[in-house]
Amino acid sequence: MFDPATTSPKVPAWDLPTRVFHWTLVLLIASAWATFEFSEDLDDPRLVFHRWNGLALLTLIVWRILWGFAGPPNVRFTSFVRGPTAALQYARDLATGTPRHFLGHNPAGGLVVVVLIGLVATIGTLGLFALEHNDNATGPLYKYAGEAWAKVFTSWHRFLFEPVLLIVIAIHIAANILYGVVKKEPLIPAMITGQKPAAAYEDAKDGITIAHPVRRALALLAISAVMVFGGILALGGKLP
Repeated sequence: MFDPATTSPKVPAWDLPTRVFHWTLVLLIASAWATFEFSEDLDDPRLVFHRWNGLALLTLIVWRILWGFAGPPNVRFTSFVRGPTAALQYARDLATGTPRHFLGHNPAGGLVVVVLIGLVATIGTLGLFALEHNDNATGPLYKYAGEAWAKVFTSWHRFLFEPVLLIVIAIHIAANILYGVVKKEPLIPAMITGQKPAAAYEDAKDGITIAHPVRRALALLAISAVMVFGGILALGGKLP
């Protein structure tokens, strides 16, 4: 039985690499917005900071995709990607007062995670072909798009970030706050501490343990960087 008032014992919920990914993603998305909106204040007409930020985001997203196959059981896609039907069923159970509890992502949360990963990946990929700031700033693969298509990609790049991504993030934050305030389920603290109160979680059997998680995470990060930066250079692209 889930007891929101309990302060002990705690059980592991999120591994360190997953938590670092989460908060790094938050910082890089905020930085992506700031380096574009305040590029003039940063004396950066060619959006160098913004473009490096975008490449870092792409590398992080590639890492999370790899981690979704090679990370601990509860962060693998097979553990939490259940589709819209399961998400609606979970929402219905929640609304009828019979909430179910998950050590990792619940079906609705898992759907949001997939949407966020897909959105950031799409925005970052479009940015590779973008044309910005009075034609002063181009993505590293701009030459493959040409001016006409680059402008189309740029307009989608902007639209998917603001408002679409920001709206999804706002919904995600509101849902986490709702869980903390109304349901007393510490989702945000758990992503900081890596722990949740001990309870009968449906996915507890999945566990969060793998051998040498940090070493594996760093190896996958190196592979992700090679895939992003090496892929761009192999295609004849130019880094910022």
